[in-house]
Amino acid sequence: MRLLVIEDYTPLRESIVQSFREEGYAVDSAADGDEGLWLAKDAAYDVIILDLMLPGVPGMKILQTLRKEGADQPVLILTAKDSLNDRIAGLDSGADDYLTKPFAMQELHSRVRALVRRRYAQTSPLLEVGDLCIDTASRQVRLARKEVELTAREYALLEYLAHRAGQVVSRSEIWEHVYDFHSDASSNVVDVYIGYLRKKLKRKDLIRTRRGQGYVLGERS
Repeated sequence: MRLLVIEDYTPLRESIVQSFREEGYAVDSAADGDEGLWLAKDAAYDVIILDLMLPGVPGMKILQTLRKEGADQPVLILTAKDSLNDRIAGLDSGADDYLTKPFAMQELHSRVRALVRRRYAQTSPLLEVGDLCIDTASRQVRLARKEVELTAREYALLEYLAHRAGQVVSRSEIWEHVYDFHSDASSNVVDVYIGYLRKKLKRKDLIRTRRGQGYVLGERS
C-alpha cells in the first residue's frame, strides 16, 4: 500500500518511513504542511499519517482542506497534542484515527493496517481468494494451505491485487499504490513482478492478464 507521512521532525519522519518501507509499503514524505498538502492532493494514497504542528500549512488545515474537497483517503493524526479537546477536534474534522506521541511503532503499523482494511471494505485481516489466503497482520501467504515465501515488494503487490480481487487493476493503478515517488523502478517493473508472483504461486490462472487493461486476481468462475 502507498502511504504519505507528513511530519516535520526529521528523525521521527525518517524512522517511520524506513519502518514501513521495510514492510514493503511505498512511502512518500513531507517535512512541512505546504509540500504535504500538495502531495496529498496529487497522488492516490491508501493512508496519510499527519502531524498537526507543522511549518507552513498546519496539519488541521490540511485535513479540513482535503475533506472539504471530497478527498476520502484515511487520515491518521500522529501528534503530541494529547488533550481530549484536541482528539475530539481532530476526529470531528475528518480524521479516521488519532495516535499521540510517544507511541510504539508496532501500534502505528497495526492502526495503518486497520485503516487499509477499512478503505477496501475488509473487516478481517485475512484476505481469501479461492484457496489463496493472505494474513495482512502477519504478512503470511498460503496457497492450498502451503506457505508461499515472498519478498516485501512481491507481498505488497499481491496484497493490493487481493484487496481488488475480481476487478481489473491497471498497471497505472498498481504503480500508484505500490511504488513511491522516489522509486527507481523501470517502466516494465509491474510486469516483471507479476511474473515473479506467478512463478512463486505456481498457478497460471490465479493472476490473469486482460490485454490493454491490466490484471485480475482470482480464478475464472
